[in-house]
Amino acid sequence: MSILKIPIHYEGSLGEKVLYTLFDSGATFSCISPEAVEDLEQLIPLHRPKRVATASEGAYLEITHCVRLDFSIEDVMLSDEFMVIPNLSEDAIIGVTTLQKWRIKLDFEHDRVDVDPKVAKAILKNLKYKI
Repeated sequence: MSILKIPIHYEGSLGEKVLYTLFDSGATFSCISPEAVEDLEQLIPLHRPKRVATASEGAYLEITHCVRLDFSIEDVMLSDEFMVIPNLSEDAIIGVTTLQKWRIKLDFEHDRVDVDPKVAKAILKNLKYKI
C-alpha cells in the first residue's frame, strides 16, 4: 500500500473548495466525509447499500450514499464518483479505481501526484463519444 496526502481543488454543483486528500493505492473506492462534501454536492442515495470490509479484521462498513465531483490535479480537470463515508479519517481519499481510471501516477520520491493531460483528454474524448 502506498500513500500520499496533498491539497486538491474540488468542484460540485453547490460550490468548490480545497481538501487535503489522501492518495491511497490500498483503498478500492474514492471516498469523502459527509462534512467535507456538504458544501460541494448533494448526496445521491445508492439503490442498494454497499457493504465493504475495512482495514480492521472482521469489520465492515455500510455505504448508503455517493457523490460525483470534479477535481483538478496540476490544472487537469478530472471527475469521479466518491463514496460518502461517515467518520472517515480524512477529508477525502482517492482510491485505486480513480488512480487507474485517470492513469494517475504517485511519485513518492518527490511527494507528487502526476497526471498526463494528454491521457485525461483522450479518456474524456472517448467518454464523450460513448454517451
